[in-house]
Amino acid sequence: MSRADHMDVAAYALGVLDEQDTERFEEHLATCWACAAELETMVPVVGLLADIDGETMMAMEHTATDPALLDRTLVAVRTHRRRAQFRRVFATAAAVVAVGALSGLGVAALDGSRGGDQVIAEPTVTATVDGPPASPQPTRSGPGTGGNEIEGEQHDATDGSTGVKATMWLARKEYGTWIGFNLTRLPGPRTCRLVVVRKNSTTEVVSTWSVPGTGYGTNTNPQDLQLEASTSAPPSEIAKVQVQSVDSNGVASPLVTVVP
Repeated sequence: MSRADHMDVAAYALGVLDEQDTERFEEHLATCWACAAELETMVPVVGLLADIDGETMMAMEHTATDPALLDRTLVAVRTHRRRAQFRRVFATAAAVVAVGALSGLGVAALDGSRGGDQVIAEPTVTATVDGPPASPQPTRSGPGTGGNEIEGEQHDATDGSTGVKATMWLARKEYGTWIGFNLTRLPGPRTCRLVVVRKNSTTEVVSTWSVPGTGYGTNTNPQDLQLEASTSAPPSEIAKVQVQSVDSNGVASPLVTVVP
């Protein structure tokens, strides 16, 4: 861009450039924020000069003898000049501002002829960082399991008298034996307990729980009961594992028995 391009701001604002110079300056204005800013500051001045330009002076001279004609002439001249000039100035300035906003650049420009430097602030780009995809949660298919494969050896039993059905898993641990079990067809309400009977005939109560009135694995409540327990006895010493019902007097009766 030339020094003459920057100096044409005032001439362009006043509308004194010919058609060719006007087109050249508007092409320059589209990329020069310094001229756009200067043009914006000159808009009010153009409005004031429109009231005292040559056309207005000639109108005043020709209508000096007719005050009414003078008033009408001044109004017509001002309206025409303001509409034509402001329409072009505002349209051009708005176009430059819109282009700058869309490009995302903020520019503080000083003319090199005045001894300044042009400083451009580059837009800040923020990158969206996606975290690692969430790992799918395993589906629980039995007590104490984290996947489809259930730990330990499975044993199934159904009591012919009570109808209670049990599925148990026994796994050898350093502390003894881990027991996972599912119960269905278990009516309620009642209090139950899980008893480990060892081969030496000693017994150990390893878990107790309450059964609601709807029971578990019943027509009223299809959900089965899943529990876990532990015993110090290793699997080789367990003779059987029994689910018992305990009445209000503390008397226990077997509901289902699993023999490993």
